[in-house]
Amino acid sequence: MEFLLGAAGASGAVCFTNPLEVIKTRFQLQGELKKSGKYSVHYRNVFHAFYVIAKHEGIVALQKGLMPAMGHQVLLNGTRFGIYDLAEKHGWLLRRDGTVSLLMSVLVGAGAGAFGGFLGSPLYLVKVHLQSLSAKSIAVGHQHSTTGTLSGLRSIYSDYGITRGLWRGATGAMVRISVGSSVQLSTMTLMTESLVNKGILQKDQKIMATFITSMIGGVFVAFVMAPFDLVSTRLYNQGVDSKGRGLLYRSYIECLTKTFKQEGVQGLYKGFLPCYMRLGPHLVLSMVFWDTLRQFHKYITDK
Repeated sequence: MEFLLGAAGASGAVCFTNPLEVIKTRFQLQGELKKSGKYSVHYRNVFHAFYVIAKHEGIVALQKGLMPAMGHQVLLNGTRFGIYDLAEKHGWLLRRDGTVSLLMSVLVGAGAGAFGGFLGSPLYLVKVHLQSLSAKSIAVGHQHSTTGTLSGLRSIYSDYGITRGLWRGATGAMVRISVGSSVQLSTMTLMTESLVNKGILQKDQKIMATFITSMIGGVFVAFVMAPFDLVSTRLYNQGVDSKGRGLLYRSYIECLTKTFKQEGVQGLYKGFLPCYMRLGPHLVLSMVFWDTLRQFHKYITDK
């Protein structure tokens, strides 16, 4: 049941935050492997990106990749929320004195995130392809011919198979999500415990605690996760040869080092603002939806 509730909460949230995901993807691909000042800047800031995309592709383009994004959320967050809730219920996150263990929270959050990221990798791959595909005048990164979720999955599988096709770039996704998940879930658990212990919140104020810890935790998640998120996007979006091998990057480490050498630290943080603007609301909405659904389910089952 926690899988279904977590999946429903995250899928509801992504409907509101997907436009920022589109913008974040475009920023992460803009000027790929080029030094500052050596490439055309199509997107100057978040608000300019909204305007440019709507002008050249139509307002609907801001919801590109919504269907695979929702499917990805079902597999990713359904899995990680379900596993984390199971760990909480069995007391695996607690020390012997009953307080929350930071180490166990990080380990469980990372493991649950990596597993969910692996399961949802094919859908995230298609999502990136759809979101990066744009009008020629504002195109950034490699432009794939993907036009839909199912057709995209079939085409990738037909051309490259499973390992170098559907699960291409899965390593980047697993690293990205395990880092983000460990920071998010552990931070929220520890902050909730601290707020309750200091009397700022009561144990029954679940929604308020979720809202506060999601907004604060979003800052930490965005800062830590941004470079890993950028690498993941570029691994998914790069062009490949006839055997499914990347044309720009052969591995996760190569993508990370090439980006740093060519674009510097600021290159690794391209898209940071839309990343947080998307993460903050997404964390709040997904966690609040999840918590609300959990309480509603408990109310129904207790009646």
